[in-house]
Amino acid sequence: MSPGARRARANALRALAMDAVQRANSGHPGMPMGMADIAELLYSDYLKVAPRQPHWVDRDRLVLSNGHGSMLLYGAAHLAGYALDIDQLKAFRQLGSHTAGHPELNVEIGIETTTGPLGQGLANAVGMALAERLLASEFNRPEHEIVDHRTWVLLGDGCLMEGISHEACSLAGVLGLGKLICIYDDNGISIDGEVGAWFRDDTPGRFEAYGWHVVRDVDGHDPEALREALDQACADANRPSLVCARTVIGFGAPNKQGTADTHGAPLGEAEIEAARKELNWPHAPFEVPDGIRRGWDIRDRGERQVDEWNEKFAAYRAAFPPEAADFERRMDGRLPEDWQASAERAIGNIAAEHKTQATRKASLGALEAFAPMLPELVGGSADLTGSNCTRHSGSVDITGEGGGNYVYFGVREFAMGAMLNGLALHGGFIPYGGTFLTFSDYQRNAIRMAALMRQPCIFVFTHDSIGLGEDGPTHQPIEHLESLRIIPNMRVWRPCDSVETAVAWRAAIERRDGPTSLVLTRQGLPAQKRSDEQLAQVARGGYVLQREAAPAPDVLLIATGSEVQLAMAAAAELQGEGIAARVVSMPCVYVFMQQEPGYRESVLPEGVKARVAIEAGVPRGWPGITGPNGRVLGISRYGASAPGGELFEHFGFTAEAVAALARESVAEVRGLASS
Repeated sequence: MSPGARRARANALRALAMDAVQRANSGHPGMPMGMADIAELLYSDYLKVAPRQPHWVDRDRLVLSNGHGSMLLYGAAHLAGYALDIDQLKAFRQLGSHTAGHPELNVEIGIETTTGPLGQGLANAVGMALAERLLASEFNRPEHEIVDHRTWVLLGDGCLMEGISHEACSLAGVLGLGKLICIYDDNGISIDGEVGAWFRDDTPGRFEAYGWHVVRDVDGHDPEALREALDQACADANRPSLVCARTVIGFGAPNKQGTADTHGAPLGEAEIEAARKELNWPHAPFEVPDGIRRGWDIRDRGERQVDEWNEKFAAYRAAFPPEAADFERRMDGRLPEDWQASAERAIGNIAAEHKTQATRKASLGALEAFAPMLPELVGGSADLTGSNCTRHSGSVDITGEGGGNYVYFGVREFAMGAMLNGLALHGGFIPYGGTFLTFSDYQRNAIRMAALMRQPCIFVFTHDSIGLGEDGPTHQPIEHLESLRIIPNMRVWRPCDSVETAVAWRAAIERRDGPTSLVLTRQGLPAQKRSDEQLAQVARGGYVLQREAAPAPDVLLIATGSEVQLAMAAAAELQGEGIAARVVSMPCVYVFMQQEPGYRESVLPEGVKARVAIEAGVPRGWPGITGPNGRVLGISRYGASAPGGELFEHFGFTAEAVAALARESVAEVRGLASS
């Protein structure tokens, strides 16, 4: 293809970007105009995708980490033949369109992940590339390579300034993810202007130190120079690659290119008219000549690639029927056929043990029970493997070679969370990762993105309260439970013993429409007695653990996690005083509140106004359950360094304190009734 033809095709992308941003009167035209030559070459000559079959499992994954330049992705997807028509481009950033201000996960139109928070797309891509490597190691056989695709990333200065880029790219180098290729839009501009005033890193040297293959000083507007760089990257099978492409932001806008004026605002009608002349693009807004459209269209090429892969997979299925069936099951996101019965047996066995232990250790017990059934379960810890109890006996360490199912993430909580998202987005895995609950702050935005994208990631948080003891207030979570619960679409489980922990793990594994946080203790907790009916009700998020010794309860004691034992002891004390106390264990408030009204009423009768909630965290969410006459035993200040048992006493988490609050609540309700 002639350089002139390539430039005309790239200019179509530039024109669509500046026209859509201008029509919306909002957006970022500079990056799409600057990276248009790169995108044109990628889609034309490198990307292995099938717009008519966008979910094809062996497709390349393309991640736009600098997601503010979303019109680059939308324009290219439209021209390449995805189901994204010109009206969607005209509706850029408008309510109900598929062309949001930042890309939102939609594989149908070639969007592999939601991006915008800078650096996270890059970290997602590290997870995707790891997924490809692990699946290839597990399923490929000599002369039968059914998993063989690349993960491509477009990223900018902002992505590299964010600390998550260091976390993720350092680990990617250690893991030797040779099919991860990143193209750095080195334009020297961010929102505030020329980045030299605040960003002077030797970026190529930095990535070489990570163990990456780096191609320096590539002209991002020269297709042949780009091709040579990308060919070098594709040829290195043992190292991830960074192609440093020097570009001009807003390329083609004669009065604004190369400046921050093109970064985050429409160019304006006058500058767009000047750009059309500069680019030799005489066409009306959103108009693309048929010849250029035909040149961009990769649908037929994609169909041929899918057909070739289908033939390859048919041969694989004939040679390896069990492996082929398992590959399809996993890529479809289906659990094994015998999962339900096997999980039931495992939970029954755990219940029969009736073991007193920390729920972090109970979590390991659940992993030991469930992991042999689930080859797709892959996880790790952010340098807290022994403390988080995340490495089960069937774990195989993932290194720079081959496969495995356990990642030593190192002290990289944020990257771990974003990589879990990438593993889930790629498909074929149920990912989990562990750290201390207080360090969920480091992961916060990755957790939020998991919830936003509805990805089934499992976040394992141990050391869940002041009960962890001597490490002190820096490590003792106070506000974290509530902060996780307020994330839309997040399910937070805080189990009180081994049985509830196993049920929580099962619920997390079975969930396909969003993430789960498992919140676990360091300290040992007693096993609670349950009937078969109660055991079945644990999965409903809240249930009656101990029924009152009376026709109806005088007070409801509602607790989670380590505080359930306090509620049980307080109920015994109150019973001796003639106060009928019902104990409700509520390991997952969200799930309980989703139950039908009749069930919720059977657990928390509306007529019982005397209520006490007990949880070693901020009490803010509980008044909605306890009501105006209830009480909450929580903690609204930071902890201290001392043995956990002493801290519970010091901060008033005792059975006596629970009983005292129950008496107060009962007295108030009775007083109101008699007045």
